Amino acid sequence: MALFERLVRRITFVDDSETRQSQKRLSIIVMVAATIFTLLGGFQVRSAGLIDASYIYFALAVIIVVAFIVLLMFPRAYQLIVVVLLCTSFFTNLPAHLLAGGYTSGLVQLIWILLPPVVAVLFVERRWVLFLVFAFAMTVIAAAIFEPLARSRMPDIDMNFVIQYATFNMIFLGIILVGASTYLFSQIERYRQQADRLLLNILPKPIARRLKDSPGAIADGYDDVTILFADIVGFTNMSSGVDPADVVNLLNALFSEFDALTAKHGLEKIKTIGDAYMVAGGLPVRRADHCEAVAAFALDIITATGRHTSWTGEPVAVRIGMNRGAVVAGVIGQQKFIYDLWGDAVNVASRMESSGLANDIQVTQAVKDRLEGRYRFDERGQIEVKGKGQMTTYWLRPLA
Repeated sequence: MALFERLVRRITFVDDSETRQSQKRLSIIVMVAATIFTLLGGFQVRSAGLIDASYIYFALAVIIVVAFIVLLMFPRAYQLIVVVLLCTSFFTNLPAHLLAGGYTSGLVQLIWILLPPVVAVLFVERRWVLFLVFAFAMTVIAAAIFEPLARSRMPDIDMNFVIQYATFNMIFLGIILVGASTYLFSQIERYRQQADRLLLNILPKPIARRLKDSPGAIADGYDDVTILFADIVGFTNMSSGVDPADVVNLLNALFSEFDALTAKHGLEKIKTIGDAYMVAGGLPVRRADHCEAVAAFALDIITATGRHTSWTGEPVAVRIGMNRGAVVAGVIGQQKFIYDLWGDAVNVASRMESSGLANDIQVTQAVKDRLEGRYRFDERGQIEVKGKGQMTTYWLRPLA
């Protein structure tokens, strides 16, 4: 195992993708297995008196070993070496097949040319796969053309050996093909799961499922949802002159906590814009207590934010705005999908945040009407809201 890992490290590079690293690991196993099977086949046909055919087997085994050595010396030539090796298998299998009596002998030697196109799917670029499929077809045609010559020079072979050898060929080739197919489908499944996880990190699960089943614009109307915007107070000035990496690290720490609280309260994170965080309750799966859940979330993120300090040593503060109302939610466009909300209720929620105060939750009358008795509401009075004129707003605070 230690030797295997050293060989893998020898032919892989830090800039290799995870897929390419897996391909190179598997290629070492395949080369070793192919060498062993080729040598076994050579000794088998030699024992049956097919001396000329056995030389081709032994020559192919030597070629595989040489190719492996060259790969260790020139690992950057991985693609070229693999393609040359796969092409060589065609040039050696065909004469071995003809010297063993062709199809008439029943040794099923030519069956091994099925392997290169399958292996190519795992190890090389698509253009080489097409080339090898073409080479496979040409080899089969050549075998048919020269079959009369092979039949006329067919050696005397014991039928028991024919049965044993054909059985050996089909069993081992079957094992290799099943193994290769299993590996290929496991890779496909792994990438599918990665794609699904990535999609679910971008879109709500029901929306992601609908988009996969029927690509196109998605727009759903909701009569009553709760929208919250949160913004880090003074973040622009706070981050001025600070290393950008430190700014990103602070935002990541804060918003990771917000994400955990979003999941805790069963809400839907809509998006982040700079240092602003947007969340909604009551969609895409409708729920009766969406306003209560968003209010609890708002109080929790004030507590969570207060545990962080800025680069000046001052506690970080958050400004929060909430509103209820009807929205349209969905996905539009063809690239860089985002699940977003549209409607007057969204605009008002944004205004509640932008006109709010540090570590306070400014809410509209609609939110107060829904949560009356569960929280304390201190009337702020009327404020000018862009696009709406004068509105009476409130500060939402715990009862005790």
